[in-house]
Order: sequence, then C-alpha cells, then structure tokens
Amino acid sequence: MLDTPKVKHRKITKAEVTRRMIFILIGVSLEAVALEIFLVPNGIIDGGITGISIMLSHITGISLGLFLFIVNLPFFILGYKHMGKTFTITSLGAIVVLSILTVLFTPIQAFTDDPLLAAVFGGIFLGIGIGLVIRNGGTSDGTEILAILFNKSIPFSVGETVMFFNIFILGSAGFVFGWNHAMYSLIAYFIAFKMIDVTVEGLESSKSVWIISDKHTEIGDTLNDRLGRGVTYLNGEGAYSGDDKQVIFTVVTRLEEAKLKNIVSEIDPSAFLAIGDIHDVKGGNFKKRNIH
Repeated sequence: MLDTPKVKHRKITKAEVTRRMIFILIGVSLEAVALEIFLVPNGIIDGGITGISIMLSHITGISLGLFLFIVNLPFFILGYKHMGKTFTITSLGAIVVLSILTVLFTPIQAFTDDPLLAAVFGGIFLGIGIGLVIRNGGTSDGTEILAILFNKSIPFSVGETVMFFNIFILGSAGFVFGWNHAMYSLIAYFIAFKMIDVTVEGLESSKSVWIISDKHTEIGDTLNDRLGRGVTYLNGEGAYSGDDKQVIFTVVTRLEEAKLKNIVSEIDPSAFLAIGDIHDVKGGNFKKRNIH
C-alpha cells in the first residue's frame, strides 16, 4: 500500500504576517481605549481574565496592565501544546501590547462619566478590538484556553465552560463595584459579544440556498441571469419516493434573498426552498453583479 504524501505546511508570507500584526495592533489599541477610557473609570468590567484583572486592580490599586499580563501568562503557557506555537506567540504578543497600552492610557481622562454610555461605547470598542485579534490568529484573553484545557475532563463544551466562567466573574463585580455596575457590566459584555461576531464574521452575512424542483434548469438559468449568481446542480434521491432529484445550491447576499424567493415562486410555487446563514465566502463565482 502506497503511503499518502503529507501536505507540507505553507509558510505565511511576510506581507501576510505584517498585515496580521497591524490589525492585531489596531485591535489591542481599541481594547485599551475601551478599558481605560470607558469601562474601568466607570467601574464596569468585561468577562474572562480581563474582568478578573480589573477587579484585582481595583482591590489592590496595582496597574491593570500588570494583572492582564500576569494572570493571562500561565494559561498561554499551559495551552501551548494544545493551541500551537504560532497562536501562542501571537496571543502573547497581543497581551504584552495590551498591557503596555493600558498603562499608557491610564492618565487619560474618561470620555464620559455616564455608566450607560460607557457600557455601550466601551462594549463596542472592546468587541471590535477582540474581534480583530481573533480574526488575525490570536486572542487577548486566556479564558478560552482555560476552557479548552478543562474540556477534556468535564462533560461541558468549551462555549458552556466560558459562559460559566463569565457568569461567575460578572456576578462577582456586584460585590466589588456594586450591583448597578454589575448590571452595566452585563450590558457591556453583551454588546462586546455581538461586536466580536460582527467583526470576525463580517458585516454582510451571506445565505446558502438549497432548492429542489422539477424545473431546476429554468430556476438555475434565471438565478444566473437575474442575480448573477452561479449555481451548482447536485444529484439527489427522494427517501420516500426513490425518485431522482436535482438539487440546486447557490449562495446569495442578505439583500438578494427576497429577489431569489420571488424568482423561485414565479417559476415553481411548489419548489422546496431552504435558506441558511453562512460566513466567509471565498472563491468561485461569488461576485456582486446587478440584480434585475
């Protein structure tokens, strides 16, 4: 038996490394702005190791930047063999820069003393910053790494473990800053969570479309002509009838979804149509063209 040749690891180009470093720098800068100019001055925390660091800094009076580095460091060391060299080095670099920037930004006066405004705008800046770091191959918080390490020995998913940690951390903020500030912290955390999704997955989500119809050729040609979208025909078989079926698969933007439904309805009102959310569409014929 012939051995299957191993695919060699493709080295990242210097241009790609530079691009990632720039975006990670922008990301941690936005995080530092969120923490030192919006959240921390108003007694509002984030989840994860960052939230723990904020509370420790408040209790001890020691710089937040120092706690961000010290508390995160053990998790990155422990997670080295699980996350890989590139990820660990990138993330450690992000933590170091974030720690330095929080120290530099500390003397800057807060933009607002309204805790609601601080929670909203701090959450926005924080979420975008974290999202940029994640999108470019790193993280600036060791909570996820800790969850991955625990995942091998507890019957919970990584996401459930992270949620448990954050509920405990955000709840603890009530004892340190007061319960009003804990509730503002929940607002900031929720906004940051949604902004991470937007930043990592993109502003314009796409839709995967599956169509089963006896008029598949006519529908496919019309979608190609009027939406400018390429379609793929897949061979299928009805489980109940055993009949051969042609399945149309295509990808459209959110704005094109209504037009696609109208096209399918006009040609075959009885067609089966399934639409789902997808992200990060690359390659193929997925290019914006005029709708008519």
